[in-house]
Order: sequence, then structure tokens, then C-alpha cells
Amino acid sequence: MTRTRASAKKAGASFERQIADYLCDALGNPNIDRMVKSGSLDRGDIANVRDSHGRLLAIECKNTTTMSLPQWEREATTEALNYGAHAGVIVHKRRGTAQPQEQWVTMTTETLAKLLKAPPTSGASNI
Repeated sequence: MTRTRASAKKAGASFERQIADYLCDALGNPNIDRMVKSGSLDRGDIANVRDSHGRLLAIECKNTTTMSLPQWEREATTEALNYGAHAGVIVHKRRGTAQPQEQWVTMTTETLAKLLKAPPTSGASNI
């Protein structure tokens, strides 16, 4: 069966819902939900996800058989800027499993370092 634009949109929306619901439960944050679409100023697909330091993240979800990692990374970076987020990451479908906790997350090593680096402490002295 050939995938149509309508079936692709439906699959994407379903994948976004699965990921949002999983993150909501796993992180204990009832505010995590699918993002309202905002056209050219897209801010990602999942709203209100924060890292362990409380910094906002832009989450871009992809449910496709064709990998386009460089394009997806540019999209996630742009969406992070649009959202005022600390970083953008891509959650993409892992073939062979429908379990949301088993899907792939992709980012650059620069983004990984940004997520792992602790925020600067305020009022710290250089002594």
C-alpha cells in the first residue's frame, strides 16, 4: 500500500501523540503535550519538555522510512530557536517496534554536550 499525504500526516500525528504521552508519564509532567502547529515559525512537535536543569527542549518527531538526519537536525535547531529552547532533538521511528520508549533520539554531539553541561551558577566567585 502506497503512503499518501493524508496517511503520512495521520501516522505522524499518531507518533507525536505516542511520544508526548510517553514523555508525560515518564517525566511526571502533565503539561507535556503535542504542540500546536505554527507554520513557518514551527517550534517542534512536543510542548513543555525540559531537561534535568529545567531548560526547555524542542522535540521534533519523525515517522518515516527515509532517513534525512542533516535536514532533520537543521529543522530541530531552527525550531529550538523559534521556541526559545535550550536545544532541539529528533525522535524518530524505530522500525520493528511500536513501543514509544524504544524509539530513536538523534542529535549532534554539540547538542549532547549542551544538554550535559550544567548551567552557570549565579553569584559564583572565581577564587
